[in-house]
Amino acid sequence: MTVCRTRQGEVRGRTSPDGVTSFLGIPYAAPPFGPRRFRAPAPPEPWTGVRDATAHGPTAPHAPYAPPFDALIPEDDIPGEDCLNLGVRTPAPEPGAGLPVMVWLHGGAFTNGSGSASGYDGSAFARDGVVCVTPNYRLGADGFLRLPGRPDNRGLLDQIAALRWVRDNIASFGGDPDRVTVFGESAGAMSIGALLTTEAARGLFHRAILQSGACHHFLRPSSAALIAARLAERLGIEDATPEAFASVPRHELLAAQAELRTDVAADPDPARWGEAVLDMMPFEPVRDGLALPGADCEVDLLIGSNREEYRLFLVPTERLHVFPEPRLRAMTAAYGLDPAEALPVYRAGRPDATPGELLDAVATDWFYRIPAVRLAESVPGSYLYEFAWRSPQFDGALGACHALELPFVFDRLHDPSYAPLLGADPPQALADAMHGAWVRFAKTGSPGWKAYDKVDRTTMTFGAAPGPVPVADPRAGERQLWEGVR
Repeated sequence: MTVCRTRQGEVRGRTSPDGVTSFLGIPYAAPPFGPRRFRAPAPPEPWTGVRDATAHGPTAPHAPYAPPFDALIPEDDIPGEDCLNLGVRTPAPEPGAGLPVMVWLHGGAFTNGSGSASGYDGSAFARDGVVCVTPNYRLGADGFLRLPGRPDNRGLLDQIAALRWVRDNIASFGGDPDRVTVFGESAGAMSIGALLTTEAARGLFHRAILQSGACHHFLRPSSAALIAARLAERLGIEDATPEAFASVPRHELLAAQAELRTDVAADPDPARWGEAVLDMMPFEPVRDGLALPGADCEVDLLIGSNREEYRLFLVPTERLHVFPEPRLRAMTAAYGLDPAEALPVYRAGRPDATPGELLDAVATDWFYRIPAVRLAESVPGSYLYEFAWRSPQFDGALGACHALELPFVFDRLHDPSYAPLLGADPPQALADAMHGAWVRFAKTGSPGWKAYDKVDRTTMTFGAAPGPVPVADPRAGERQLWEGVR
C-alpha cells in the first residue's frame, strides 16, 4: 500500500504488479445533496488518519442507458451521495516527479457515464509516464437543469472544482500542476469546449483534447426554461422551484429525466423543447450563444471526430435503412442547410446511399466534424484528426461510429465492456498509434503531425489504409455548405 497526502488528508492506494499505483474514490468536493442540492460544489471535508482509496467511490446518480445502448457503451453505477470524487493512476506517487497530467471528462449526453467505468481505466497512460485523473461530475437535472436562484451548469462547476483539486494536490501524486491536459469525449469534449471560454477555468489546464465534440451550440436560457417546465409537468410539479425538484424521490426524478429525452424524440417541436430538438439532449450546458476561443487562446488543442459518428444511433436501432426521405429533408433543414442544395452535394460522393446513410453523413458533420473544424480554425496551431477504422459489428454496418475510438485512446482493446463495439481482433497497432499520439501531445504539445491551417487543412486519419497519415480535407464541398450555419 502507498500513501499520498492531499490538502484534506492522507489517502492510501494500491500498486499493481506493472508499477501503476491507483488511488480511487478521492472526494474533490462535498456531497451535493441535502442543503447543498442544486448549488455550486463546496470543498470536501478534511479527515483524520489515512483514508482508504483502493475502491471506486459513488457515481453521480443517473438512469441506465436505454436498450440497445446499455450493451454498447461502458458505464458504472455505484450508489452513494459522495459522488464528487475522482481516481488517480500514477507511475510515481511521490512529490517532485513532475510528470504530465491528463484529466478525463467522460461522455454520456450529460445524463450518463462515470469516470470509474473500466473502459476509462487510465493505467496505460500511467504506464507511459502520465498521471491520469478520472473525475465524476453531476448529470441530468442535478448538473444541468436551469433553476431559479441556483447557478447554471453545475456539472461544469464540478469539473472546474476537480481541476482545482488537481492544481492543489496532484504534485503529491507525481504530477506537474503546470502541465495539465484535459481530454474528453462527446459530452466530455463539449464540456471542454465550454471550459475554454469560461473565466473560472482559465489557467487550470494547458492542453486539451476534444474527441467527438467541440464548441457546441448548447441551450439558450429560453430553451433551458422550456426543459425545466416540461420536466416539472411530467413530475406533476406546479411551481418549478429547486425545493420542489429536491422533494421528488431520486428514482422518480431519474426516470422522468430518461422519459424526457424520449419525449423530445417522439415530438420534436421547437415550441415545446427549443434547441433540444436538434441534438435530443434536454440536459446540457446553458449558454446564450456560441462562444469560440480566438487566436489569443493559450491552450494547445487536439480536436477530432469519427468518420461515421451517427451510425451508433442508427444501426443498433435498425433505423439506418428504413429512415424516410421526408424526415431526412426535415432534419437537414433543422440543422440550418437548404435540403435542395445540400443533399445533392452529399449524394454526389455517395450515389447509392439510403436516406439513413445520408443522415449519418449530415448529422455527423453537424454534431461533430464541423464544430471540430471551426474550433481548429479559431485557434491557430491546433491539431486535427479523424478516426476512420470501421467496426466489424452489425455485419460491418456500425462503421467508424461514435465512441469507437475510446478503447484505442485508452489502449484497452481487451476490456470486456468494449467487445460489443469492437468485435474480435481489433488492431493493436492502431491503439499504439492513437494512444501514443495522445501521450505525446500531453508531454510535448504536439501529437506528431503538422498543425491544421486553412491552406492545406492537414488532418491525421487514424485507421484508414495504409495507416495514420496526414491528408488534406477530402470533403471540402460538404464542409463549405456549413459556412455561416450556426
